[in-house]
Amino acid sequence: MLEAGVALAIATVTGVAAITNRLHARMSELDKRVDRAELRVAEHYVSKTDLNEMLERFERHMIRIENKLDKISISNY
Repeated sequence: MLEAGVALAIATVTGVAAITNRLHARMSELDKRVDRAELRVAEHYVSKTDLNEMLERFERHMIRIENKLDKISISNY
């Protein structure tokens, strides 16, 4: 009776470990596929050069606004 219980426990633990391993492998594969899809979308919709150009334009615009605010604050003194 004890031997049967031990065998059943070992089989149960082994089965749970096998199922967990398969699920983990599928989830990691799914994660890789999602990462590839996200990378593909990011590469196709905004390239690094376009982003850098937009950021430079934004920075130039902000500098112009800062200069205007400086002129306003200096003229009020």
